[in-house]
Amino acid sequence: QVQLVESGGGLVQAGGSLRPSCAASGLSVSGYVMGWFRQVPGKEREFVAAIKWDGSNTYYSDSVKGRFTISRDNAKNAVYLQMNSLKPEDTAVYYCAAKYGGMGGSSNKVSYSYWGQGTQVTVSS
Repeated sequence: QVQLVESGGGLVQAGGSLRPSCAASGLSVSGYVMGWFRQVPGKEREFVAAIKWDGSNTYYSDSVKGRFTISRDNAKNAVYLQMNSLKPEDTAVYYCAAKYGGMGGSSNKVSYSYWGQGTQVTVSS
């Protein structure tokens, strides 16, 4: 059974940093594009960042580019999202997801087969 489990969310002041993690079991992430999405109540789940299976290519939404960094450790079957210079508008539940294959469609949530349960990130002003 495939499981993606996020951790590392929390409450932080504006300008601060957090580093959520995603631990995978039941699959080897080395064959998958891994992505992070976020969602606030009443809104669509939106793309944040994605990373190719070997780490050679990354892609970010415009809203987080230059502030967030996605990385992965295939040996640990884990993916990370370093979030710096956080803003109140970054407040959301953050989800980890896995998509088999290449980076095409990596910003589209329907491309992903597996999802975690989410971790809450709250940024206070």
